[in-house]
Amino acid sequence: MKIQKVQGQNNKNKVRVYALSTCAWCKMTKQFLKDNNIEYEYVDVNLCSDEDKDKIKEHILSKGGSLSYPTIIINDKTLITGFRKDKIKETLQI
Repeated sequence: MKIQKVQGQNNKNKVRVYALSTCAWCKMTKQFLKDNNIEYEYVDVNLCSDEDKDKIKEHILSKGGSLSYPTIIINDKTLITGFRKDKIKETLQI
């Protein structure tokens, strides 16, 4: 699985974004995090192997999520589905 890391000033939370490389909402989520100087990792799920896709699906479902993108997991406990600026801001306290 290819995990991309984006550096940011605000690195007090572990943020991972599961995205699709062709998804406009996913791109907006990544840009929002970048604009707010949030350090995060992302995985473009559609570019992964079938085996990795299965692992990602299991991980998202085990956290109570649905298979919609973007899916953001913060500190391995808070799951946000979709581009929800309000929830991202609240969880990351920005």
